[in-house]
Parts: sequence; C-alpha cells; structure tokens
Amino acid sequence: MREFETEIRSIDQIAALLNSQQSSCPGIVDSAPLPSVNSVISIIHDLRHLLFPGIHMAEGARQLVSTSNIRLQLLPIHTRLKREIARALEHSRQARLRIHRSGTDDVTATLNAAASATSITDSFLSRLPALQTILASDVAAAFNGDPAAKTQEEIVLCYPGIEAITVYRIAHELLILGVPYLPRIMTEWAHRETGIDIHPGATIGEAFFIDHGTGVVIGETCHIGSQVTLYQGVTLGAWSFPRDEDGNLIRGTKRHPTLEDRVAVYSNATILGGTTVVGAGSLIGSSVTLNRSVPPNTIVTIEKPSLKFREAA
Repeated sequence: MREFETEIRSIDQIAALLNSQQSSCPGIVDSAPLPSVNSVISIIHDLRHLLFPGIHMAEGARQLVSTSNIRLQLLPIHTRLKREIARALEHSRQARLRIHRSGTDDVTATLNAAASATSITDSFLSRLPALQTILASDVAAAFNGDPAAKTQEEIVLCYPGIEAITVYRIAHELLILGVPYLPRIMTEWAHRETGIDIHPGATIGEAFFIDHGTGVVIGETCHIGSQVTLYQGVTLGAWSFPRDEDGNLIRGTKRHPTLEDRVAVYSNATILGGTTVVGAGSLIGSSVTLNRSVPPNTIVTIEKPSLKFREAA
C-alpha cells in the first residue's frame, strides 16, 4: 500500500510539472523545434576550419586548398546551417504570435521560413571571403601588438582573444542577416570558452586586438573603430537602462560607448554610456572609470595611489 501511495504521489508530481511546463516554460508550448546548441557549436568549429585552413585540423594535418576541398567543406556547413536558421526563424515567428497574438500561423509561413533560411545561408556563405580578410587583420594586429607572439599561427591556435573575435564576427554577420537565436548561442559559447563577452550586435572595425582577454565585456550597441586594442577586464557597458511609463525596459537605444580608431584601453578600465565617445588615438589607463566623452589623442589616467612601507612586526 505504501509503495502504491508513493507511485500516486509521483504521478501527481509529474502531472503538476507537465502543467507548469505547458503554461509557462519557454519553448515548450511552441510546435517548432528550437535550434540545436550542439549543432550550432559544431558549425562554428567547421567554419573555423574553413576560415583558418589547416590550423585547426585534427592531428595538425595541412589540408590541400583547392576548389574541390572547399566545396566538400561547404556542403555540410550549408545543409546544417540552413536547418538551424530555418528552426530559428520558425520558432521566433511562433513566439511572436504567442506574445503579440497577431499574424497567421499556417503552412505557408513555415515554407517561407524555409525559403528564407536558404537565402540567408547563401548570403552568409558568400560573405566568408570578406570575413576571412578582416580576421586576417585581427590576427596581424595581435602579432604586431604582442611581443610574446612568435608566429601568427600561434595566435590562431592559442589566443582566446582571436577565438572570441572569430566567433563574434561569424555571429555578427548572421545577426545582420536577421537570424534569431544563433548569434547569441555562438557568442555565449565563446564567452564560456574564453571569458570574453562580446555581444553579436556590437559593431567592430578591422585589426581588433584583445590581449589576455579574461573579463572583457563589450555591449550590444558598442561602436568600435579600426586598430583598437583592449586589455583584460575592460568593460564597455551601459550607464543606465531607461524604462517607459509602464516600467518596461526601452529596447533598441544606444546604451554603450563608441571607441574611435586607434584607441587603447588598458586593464580593468570601465567605459559606460551610449553618448560616451573616446576620440581617435586616445589611451584609457588601467582602472579608469569613464562616463563622459574625451577628445581625440587624449590620455586618461587615474592619480597614482601613494605606497606606504613599514617594517613587519
């Protein structure tokens, strides 16, 4: 009898959990499957093989760069990326229907999502040569900016900054093309892997170098020019989060700073606010907190604390 009562309670718990999931759990109520996180991460790995040929290959094998070889790599990427984009588009559409209770939920819309996924995938893959060029400038910036680097291949293999920037640049292209979910999956995975948090919505110019990198945060509406260097612990964040009259967050406004060309920001500096502009050629010193603009070619540092020495007891 006691075992039967325990079984009944278990059934009741399962029923309660099921009801909770159906009423409030994100994703469960939508019929469209969400993108596969594991598949998206796998696509990132394959794209890195393609963008840095031979460097990330198993057992260090140097692949032959040829039309047939690139085609063999592109075909599975195209198939899987198209599938994940289609899932993201369809699930996002159904989520909007649920939230706003507007539009139609029909087979035609689902087919349109599939067609859009094909077009977006083609557009993204066509951007890979330009993406490879800008990543080459990032690697060169790291090599030129770090005397500890022996070769550019070492930078691609070992530097977390380049890994985070590579994933960001891939994710940013997908975000520009209107892909939901996937860009954030990519950059949050890179965040976990490297300790560097770059929102895919940020705009970052060429020859971008993150040295060491742990704890770097770059917000969604940051604008970063070319030849910019950041060191560990730098935060490019929001000064405040404006709300409407109902207390809801106002989205889509510029909340994060602008760094013009050739700016360097040293370790643990914090720069905040959507109207804050760091002028071209400026240097922001370690541990500075800045929430107002500075003109070009300005050095901003904090006053050095005085050191006191005394004999140990």
